[in-house]
Amino acid sequence: MIDRFRYWKRIFSTYLLRGNSNLTFWHGNPEINNLAKYDELDQYYMLFHAKAQYNGPFDVNGIPMLNYQGDIGINYNPIAISQWSLGNFNLWRKTKNNENYIKFIKGADWLHENLELNNHKIFVWHHHFNWAYKENLISPWYSGLAQGQGLSVLCRAYNVTEDKKYLESIEKVYKSFQAFIGDGGVSYKDEEGNIWIEEYIMKGKPTHILNGFIWGLWGLYDYWLMKKDYNIKKLFDKYIKTINYNINKYDIGYWSLYEIADLPLYMRASIFYHKLHIVQLRVLFKMTNKIIFYNTALKWSEYLNNRFYIIRATIMKIIFKIFYY
Repeated sequence: MIDRFRYWKRIFSTYLLRGNSNLTFWHGNPEINNLAKYDELDQYYMLFHAKAQYNGPFDVNGIPMLNYQGDIGINYNPIAISQWSLGNFNLWRKTKNNENYIKFIKGADWLHENLELNNHKIFVWHHHFNWAYKENLISPWYSGLAQGQGLSVLCRAYNVTEDKKYLESIEKVYKSFQAFIGDGGVSYKDEEGNIWIEEYIMKGKPTHILNGFIWGLWGLYDYWLMKKDYNIKKLFDKYIKTINYNINKYDIGYWSLYEIADLPLYMRASIFYHKLHIVQLRVLFKMTNKIIFYNTALKWSEYLNNRFYIIRATIMKIIFKIFYY
């Protein structure tokens, strides 16, 4: 009961004080980067320009931190640092502004320096705060999403600097995608033999969060573009096979699901995450040329044209949060 009270206290303070909360970083408009390439490592697949222009807070070294309010307060988030870095990389590649390059390298260096061994001797980026999900994630916890986006940053850092320290970190992070959760990795194998990248690593049954799976997967794709190693592509294709076979489970006929957890009530995506899913599937289509991703993105885009669908999904999302958070 105390944990639940703390969760809702933090949520209300976050939304009421939105101008000074982590929401100012996360909830922008998801935008595909039309300058991204899919046959060589260059700009990231989403723009992240607004994230590159984040107003802070920052630590003394200029690394972005997020204000979560409540018990968490101001803290580092490796996913936010990765997205900030990738946004600055995109701006640097577009404008050649050296300030953006310096910020990108700052982020890459933070990621290199803050890799930590978990209990299974796998290198991960830990979140050093507790997080309320369906079960409490106790500090330090790690994430398949963080592993993927950090990998995307480090691949670009190595590509433009050829500094071996980034390559060493890349190879360490890659091992987390090869290992199952029980062995300290981010991969889960279901009863049908599908392998998933899990955003949240939990003691209970995994929830298969869609956006985290896809963002994690982009990191593998970037590593393959950098190295052109058959084994990396083979692992990427295994994960793609899982999304290909299961993407329809995220479609409830009028909206997309945030996850497909084994619960009586489905967790609908928020409007932001529904739009993000559409962008992510468009990118996956460009990466794989699998028509199911294109068609699903088109179908989910049409859902946004129906005001009743939006209201219905939002109400059901709120009900889910009340019962399960």
